[in-house]
Amino acid sequence: MQYSLGPILYFWPKNQVEEFYQQAMQSSADVIYLGETVCSKRRELKTKDWVALARELAGKGKQVVLSTMALLEAPSEVKTLKTYCDNGDILIEANDVGAIQLLSEQGKPFVAGPAINCYSQHSLHRLLKLGMQRWVMPVELSRDWLQNILSGCDELGIRNQFEVEVFGYGYLPLAYSARCFTARSENRPKDQCELCCINYPNGRLTRSQEGQELFVLNGIQTQSGQCYNLINDLAGMHNLVDVVRLSPLSADTLDWLEKFRANKNGQCPQTVERDCNGYWHSIAGMNLATP
Repeated sequence: MQYSLGPILYFWPKNQVEEFYQQAMQSSADVIYLGETVCSKRRELKTKDWVALARELAGKGKQVVLSTMALLEAPSEVKTLKTYCDNGDILIEANDVGAIQLLSEQGKPFVAGPAINCYSQHSLHRLLKLGMQRWVMPVELSRDWLQNILSGCDELGIRNQFEVEVFGYGYLPLAYSARCFTARSENRPKDQCELCCINYPNGRLTRSQEGQELFVLNGIQTQSGQCYNLINDLAGMHNLVDVVRLSPLSADTLDWLEKFRANKNGQCPQTVERDCNGYWHSIAGMNLATP
């Protein structure tokens, strides 16, 4: 089993991003995803900076993937998408079907990201024909669902033609909206947000009236209120999952990467009382089940 670092989902200052990837370069991560996937206003790093960083990481032996935006809203964002797709040799994670269309037209392989609504073996078959080589399962799906869809892929004779990646750590990206909830929470219109996301390095936590941690607001993204954590479910992923993704929250994520590796067969379980893993177990997503 391999381990990946997903794209940073939050708006971090440029020096913090560069410092994180300098540490990631020395880490045991097999795959590193880069790029801005949430909001095009977050321009601390330009497209050329992401491409340069990708080439530096690839030079250190990491498999590097450039991730595209999940919700395109302006011609300028489509232009950036085309720049990504025209980069040459760096693999792309497509997070909307526009990226899939561009890459398919160019005959380039791609990773189908978690924002792609793909829920059947027949959809996977279609994506394979377009060039998919790895599929990141939508975050709200379960182990049972994954097992069933892969059985369907066996029947179609396509199971061995792609890798499966599962979101295993971090706040779950549950929904995207044309509205910016972080700006709204500061009573600002979206076009006058003043880049306030940079004040919330792990998103802005919201609670219910009863005080329960409910959601995390991250720009146009609504995330889970608890950190999703499948570290104690790794033993049940063998023969189903090829890559486990950790979504960066801070440099501590690299410590969690080593804990995941140590527990790949369940020999080093961790205490995760405040986290959740419900979706993997086919129960309410915010719940925590003991494997």
